[in-house]
Amino acid sequence: MDGRKMIIFRKSVAEGVVPQEWKRANITPLFKKGSRSDPSNYRPVSLTSHVGKILGAIIKEKLLGHLTLHSLINASQHGFLSRKSCLTNLLEFLEYVTDAVDSGKPVDVIYLDFQKAFEKVPHARLLNKLMAHGISGKILQWIGEWLKGRQQRVVLNGNVSSWLYVISGVPHGSILGPLLFLIFINDIDKGIVSKLLKFADDTKLVVTVSTEVELEQLRTDRKRLYSWSIDWQMLFNTDKCKVMHFGYKNTATDYSLGDVNIQSVKEEKLGDYYTSDTKVKSTVRCSSKLCKQNFRYDK
Repeated sequence: MDGRKMIIFRKSVAEGVVPQEWKRANITPLFKKGSRSDPSNYRPVSLTSHVGKILGAIIKEKLLGHLTLHSLINASQHGFLSRKSCLTNLLEFLEYVTDAVDSGKPVDVIYLDFQKAFEKVPHARLLNKLMAHGISGKILQWIGEWLKGRQQRVVLNGNVSSWLYVISGVPHGSILGPLLFLIFINDIDKGIVSKLLKFADDTKLVVTVSTEVELEQLRTDRKRLYSWSIDWQMLFNTDKCKVMHFGYKNTATDYSLGDVNIQSVKEEKLGDYYTSDTKVKSTVRCSSKLCKQNFRYDK
């Protein structure tokens, strides 16, 4: 690496100073799914300074080394981590559901969707969580400065908006931002008994529901997650939260988040993977009969 860059990087961390140019982002909308006319179906991607990204990548690797060494990130998280991916998330999910259904047990899955997750992370609370994970000193000071006073503008089809200050969230297009988000939601697992699987901000609760006790446990876990979202200002988008019922003997119980009933669906797309209600198809070889459900690779 250019020696001059290293001098700048060391000075930035040592003094806790982040150039304003590194904290400015051009925002471009990236379509996710649904209606293209609905602005909420676009993810804002931040295009930031390349030099700032390099230092962000160095700090990210240092943080990740610390978190990995002390096993601080919960095993339920499959996003943005080495040897974890959308595929490992799916495989773990498939194994649980197929084993349960093969044993004659119905399974309920609650898919939870955060409301503009990356944009809503409160900075002061994030810094507190970083400290709780053993991150302190000059690195913590630098991250706090990196988050403070950020600016962004929208660039679309050659048109540019004026600059606006960002008061919450972590940049979507940054290298460091996603890891900071994982740390922020890491303790969402606390007290949860049902199986919890996460891929970044995509979260799902999975549990067999063959008895009233199991049903009540899922209700309790759902309430815990809802309380966590309120306490940490990371609200769920209730319109996009779903529930799927697996198994022939499934009673298709209704669930809610707060005062809103969760929509029951027969298919759901997550990343590259799509589920529906016919039969088993997957890039992963699987001999189990999944009753009314189907897993299909939809690349």
